[in-house]
Amino acid sequence: MPRLEHAALWTPDLERARAFYETYFDATAGEKYVNPDTDFSSYFLTFDDGARLELMHTPGLAAAAEPPAVGYGHVAIAVGSEARVDRLTKRLRDDGVPVLGGPRRTGDGYYESVVEDPDGNRVEITA
Repeated sequence: MPRLEHAALWTPDLERARAFYETYFDATAGEKYVNPDTDFSSYFLTFDDGARLELMHTPGLAAAAEPPAVGYGHVAIAVGSEARVDRLTKRLRDDGVPVLGGPRRTGDGYYESVVEDPDGNRVEITA
């Protein structure tokens, strides 16, 4: 049966991105991978439920397109409850992380907020 194995994000600053997801979403980084021939490097981050996010870097990354743009729109991370969405959103806002919306109940029934990671990728925080 097919399943989504992981999602991946390009980042110009691998260590900064890793720290963001570890600090705010309790992700655990595996060992850093570096390809000595291309200077590509990456971390696989694992979340408590086994979901994985790969953070990738290579020299000469192009600047991101302004949203909306063709491609992935966001990553959603469930934190378990509305109260946790509220607390984490407040913590992120207090730490200067851009909060783009919420917390709120959406038309499709999610309780969520939307923040930007250090590279401007949208992260939905859901209950």
